[in-house]
Amino acid sequence: MIFWQASHIPGARMQTLTAGAIPQPASSRLLLVAAVLFFFYQMPEGVGNPYLLLLFPLAAWWGSRVLGFSGMRAWYLDARPGWLRLLALGLGLAVVAKFAAVAIGTRAGVYTFAWAETPPASALALLVFSTFIASSAEDILTRGLVLRAFPTLGRRWVFIVVSAALYVLNHIYRLHKGPVEWLTIFCFGLAYAAALYRTRTLWAAVGLHWGWNLANGLLDSFAQSDLAQPTVAPFYSCVAHLVLLACALTFMRPAAGHAGTAFPHATR
Repeated sequence: MIFWQASHIPGARMQTLTAGAIPQPASSRLLLVAAVLFFFYQMPEGVGNPYLLLLFPLAAWWGSRVLGFSGMRAWYLDARPGWLRLLALGLGLAVVAKFAAVAIGTRAGVYTFAWAETPPASALALLVFSTFIASSAEDILTRGLVLRAFPTLGRRWVFIVVSAALYVLNHIYRLHKGPVEWLTIFCFGLAYAAALYRTRTLWAAVGLHWGWNLANGLLDSFAQSDLAQPTVAPFYSCVAHLVLLACALTFMRPAAGHAGTAFPHATR
């Protein structure tokens, strides 16, 4: 992704998320940006070319500029003090949660597990990069954009539920799988939205989402894991994300420089 912050762009008045200088985007611009982001997120899977998702960060940066923000600040992504700690916290929690779910599930006979040959370093580097792009793109679309469009939601816990519901609907290529799939995705969305709600920045949500996807990829790379009980396995992922939801609500707090500036004060 692109996180530089333009201090001056000819022909456009760019503002940052400082107190008293937060742009109020027009509804028409929000709709335009939402449509563009939705297109660039869904199009790669629709045409069967995942590499096209690399265009999404450019679209998100353009959308941030259109809404009057520099860099990626429209989506609550900026390099203020504490952002890296929140990203690492979310990443670590999600990786541990995924590995714990697989370990418990394997012991219970829900998964089968065997170690595989170590993949080349280049494959691992590509995995780290690709999972970050995919995770952050969906976080921008279903969380950062939602909060930018409806900032008053950030004051209430209902934002978590609304964002999670939109997260389910965003999985247009998986909705045909039925209610269990919807429930699983909804639990995922609750945890990720709660991280944004509590920290007032998207970094923690990106960390959780990226960590889970990265852990999935690492398991596929280093092990041969399969579903011995396919009807039960999704509920292990649900429970893991409900635990992550509890962690986000209990332990996550705004980093220095985020409190009271990224969006209106959150109340429980």
